[in-house]
Amino acid sequence: MPPCALAGLWAVRHGQSTANVAFAAAEKSGSTVPVPGRDRDVPLSERGAAQAVALGEWLAGQAPQTGPDLVVCSPYTRAVQTWEGMAARAAGLGGPRLEVLVDERLRDREMGVFELHPPAALRARAPQEADRRELLGEWCYRPPGGEALTDVAVRVGQFVSDLGRAAPGRRVLVVAHDGVVIALRHVL
Repeated sequence: MPPCALAGLWAVRHGQSTANVAFAAAEKSGSTVPVPGRDRDVPLSERGAAQAVALGEWLAGQAPQTGPDLVVCSPYTRAVQTWEGMAARAAGLGGPRLEVLVDERLRDREMGVFELHPPAALRARAPQEADRRELLGEWCYRPPGGEALTDVAVRVGQFVSDLGRAAPGRRVLVVAHDGVVIALRHVL
């Protein structure tokens, strides 16, 4: 990949989500019940909303000449809510009001038929698939109908390349997901 033409890049994972809370509880209890709903619609927990406010305090403290001047956000609810919480707090403290774009390539890793399945639920529903995941590791494991982290890295790499051409010299804040942050680190 050619060098990035951006002047700066920050990546923030969304705040704690209600699914994060449910997964932790399932891990503790051994529950094999998937989290209901669609991954893209999962909201922030109360703690996640407070984390977004704390990020807004960080943003308000950035110097206009060196801090972010553009935000690109995942379309998933928890990422958008993180940005909205950040922006509201930063504005309340006299911080910058930034241009915001939403880019589908910043969505979370798609888990296909195992969307919102805690590890115990995956093991109960498809033990061979759970074994395959352990064998291949997260970088290479692609669930049926889903993505491996290598797939995420490909789309994130294209995002960075396109962003560098569309916004050279900009200082960009990405608000997304852990898999996207890992992929950014990999492609840069």
